[in-house]
Amino acid sequence: MLSKQPFMRRIVIAFVLMTTLVSGAFSLSIVAIVHLIEEHLVSEEMERELDVVLHQDLKNNQAPRLDSSTRFYASNIDAYAIPPQYANLDEGFTEVVEGDEAYYVYTQIINDQRYLLVQEQHEFEKREQALFNVVLACFLLSVIGSLGLGWVMAKKVMTPVSKLAQQVRHRDQLLDLAPPLAPEYPDDEVGQLAAAFDGTLGRLRQSLERERLFTSDVSHELRTPLMIIANSCELLDEAELPALQKDQLGRIERASKDMHDLVHTFLQLARNKDYQTFSASSSLRQVAEEQIETWGPLLREKGLDFQVVNEGDDDGLYNPTLLRTVMANLLRNALHYTEQGFVRLTLKPAGFTVENSGTEIPEQQHEQIFQPFVRGEQARGEGLGLGLSIVKRICVHQGWQISLHNLPDTGSCFSVSLKGVA
Repeated sequence: MLSKQPFMRRIVIAFVLMTTLVSGAFSLSIVAIVHLIEEHLVSEEMERELDVVLHQDLKNNQAPRLDSSTRFYASNIDAYAIPPQYANLDEGFTEVVEGDEAYYVYTQIINDQRYLLVQEQHEFEKREQALFNVVLACFLLSVIGSLGLGWVMAKKVMTPVSKLAQQVRHRDQLLDLAPPLAPEYPDDEVGQLAAAFDGTLGRLRQSLERERLFTSDVSHELRTPLMIIANSCELLDEAELPALQKDQLGRIERASKDMHDLVHTFLQLARNKDYQTFSASSSLRQVAEEQIETWGPLLREKGLDFQVVNEGDDDGLYNPTLLRTVMANLLRNALHYTEQGFVRLTLKPAGFTVENSGTEIPEQQHEQIFQPFVRGEQARGEGLGLGLSIVKRICVHQGWQISLHNLPDTGSCFSVSLKGVA
C-alpha cells in the first residue's frame, strides 16, 4: 500500500502520478483535437470538391476533375455506380477502414439520389502517425523527467527530516549535556518538529531523573530499618531460643539479607545504566537451592505438591540477587495463584521453568501481565502488580528472555532463558 511506503518514495510516486495525469490528459487532448480538425477540414474540402463535380463537371458533361487518390460515385449514374460497402453510409463525413487501407467518404443526398466522394488517406495518415509518435515520445519523456526531478526534490525535502531522525535516534540526545535540536533548523515545519522533540525529550529527561532519584532515595532510606532488623536478629541469635523459634529467626535473617541485597541492587540500577556491570558469582543451581529452601516449606504448608526437576546442569555464572529476584517472584506468584495441585520448578541448561496447576491466564493477557501495575483477573492479596514487571525489566537488561504459555490441562508455565532464547 502507498501509505506504507517510505516518505521519500511517496513523494516521488506522487510527483510521477501528477505528471502522468497532466501529460496524459494533454496528450489525449492533442490527439482528440487533431482528429476533430482532421474531420472538419477534410469534410469541408470534400464537400467543395463534390459541389464542383455536381454543378460544374456533370452539368457540362465532363468527367469529374479529381486527383488520383479521389473517386466519385453516384446512385443514378451507371458509370459511377456506388460499391456495396459505401451504399448505406450516413450523409456527411465518414471514415472507412478496409483491411490495412483507410478512406475518407463524403456522402450527399440530393432528390433521393446519393453522391459520394471516396478519398485515400495514406499521406495524411503518415503525417498523423508522425504527430502521434511525437506526442507519445513527449509523454514518455515527461514521465521519465518527472521521475528524476521528483527524486531530486524528494531528496532535498527529506534531507533535514532524515538528519533530525538520526539525531533523535542517537542515544546522547537523552543526556543532559545534549544540545537542543531546534536551533539547527529554520523556522519551518521541520524546525517546529525539532522544537516539539526538544520539549518531549526535556520532559522525558525530567521523568527519568525523577524515577532515578525516587529509586535512589527509597533504596537509601530502606537501609536503616534493614540494618536494625539484621542487628536484632544477631542479638536474638545469641539468646537461648526453642528450635522452632530458631528456625523462624533464621528465615527472618535470610529474608533481611535478601532484602538488603535487593535494595543494594536497585540502588545500583538507579545509578548505572549498564545492568551487565553487576558481578556474576552464583550458578543457577546455587540460586535454585536457596529458593527451594525458602519456598518449599511454604508451598507444602498450603498442601501443594512442590516438585523440583533437574534436566541438565548449567555451567554459567549469574548475578545472584537478580537471578534470585526473578525466580522468587515466579515462585511467589505460583504460591498465590495455585489452590491445589502442583508447583514444578524445572532446571535446564541455561534456563528454568516454573509451572503450576492454578488458573490459566488468557492469551490476550500474556503480554500485558508483564506491565507495571497490571494484575490478572484472579488477582489475590494486596500486591500492586509489580512483581512480573520487575522480572521483565531484569530479564530485558540482563539479556535474558521470559515467556509465558498455558499448560494443556490447566495452569501456566513461565520459561526463563538465561542465554537470550526463550
